[in-house]
Amino acid sequence: MSERADLWRAAAEAARAGTAAALATVARRRGSLPMASDAKLLVGRDGSRIGTIGGGCLEADVTAQALEVIAMGKPSLVRHTLNADVAGDLGLSCGGTVELFLEPVIHGEQAVMLYEAVAKAIDTRLRGTVITALDWATGPQKALRAGDEVSKIGDWHGSAGSAATVDEANGLFIEPLLRVPRLILFGAGHVGCEIARAAAATDFHVVIVDDRDEFANRERFPSVAEVVVQNLPSVLDTLTLDSDDYVIACTRGHALDATVIQRTAASPARYVGMLGSRRKREVIWKALSNAGVPRSALERVKVPIGEDIGADTPGEIGIAVMAELIRLRRLGS
Repeated sequence: MSERADLWRAAAEAARAGTAAALATVARRRGSLPMASDAKLLVGRDGSRIGTIGGGCLEADVTAQALEVIAMGKPSLVRHTLNADVAGDLGLSCGGTVELFLEPVIHGEQAVMLYEAVAKAIDTRLRGTVITALDWATGPQKALRAGDEVSKIGDWHGSAGSAATVDEANGLFIEPLLRVPRLILFGAGHVGCEIARAAAATDFHVVIVDDRDEFANRERFPSVAEVVVQNLPSVLDTLTLDSDDYVIACTRGHALDATVIQRTAASPARYVGMLGSRRKREVIWKALSNAGVPRSALERVKVPIGEDIGADTPGEIGIAVMAELIRLRRLGS
């Protein structure tokens, strides 16, 4: 399950229990800053934290401001500027400015339903938008639009765009729910297990596919989104790939790897890779070319996979592979 979804579920629990808490979300950022553009933090009344907006002194300051928002009972936009001295303390080469939207967690059944709906949308990779009124003078106003469903708190009449922004003209904070990238791992062996572990820890929607239930099971893969125990060709028959999908063939044999590559090389998937050596690639590519797979499709498949860091053990290979996928996800290269 996604860590971001877990944060929203924690907000739902606070709403259900009537526990005071606040959400802090990056609204605008400029320069080199120690947080992701979609960073989010849940602060409890006791100062406890779930998620992160960068750590260090910045997070301590935001926590204090979140406690003030809890006391006031209304949202606030706060700005932080990291000058060269502060940036140096955080290990950055330069500073920047970040604006955060802070809001109290709303209590009551409507809020519980909305927060849980956001978590479900994230877990099921459903695109949507969370819209929150900046002014709560007449009470909280918040809405989720995910697919055809709308959940709302208050007398909601707002509209939303597709990008995270503070819409000051309409008094709205607009937060898109982007789909978590999906990593489909064909093969639940030792290397597949380590790749899955690292991928789940870096917020990929991980799907494990293997036809051996002694390998593909929840005991070995407690943190992945889906474990599919099924014949690989049958899975490929019903699999639809999109531009935010990543595919890796790391099965127990050349023939199975070849089947995965044959069926996915020409797909819209953002990344298709195969575990193995250049020699293995040459053997399989020759067979696939003879079977009619276009050379242009095979040329986009990455073999060997992972950053070249001299990885040897399954754990090291898992880290090297995820370094490559994170680079592609964040930098697009």
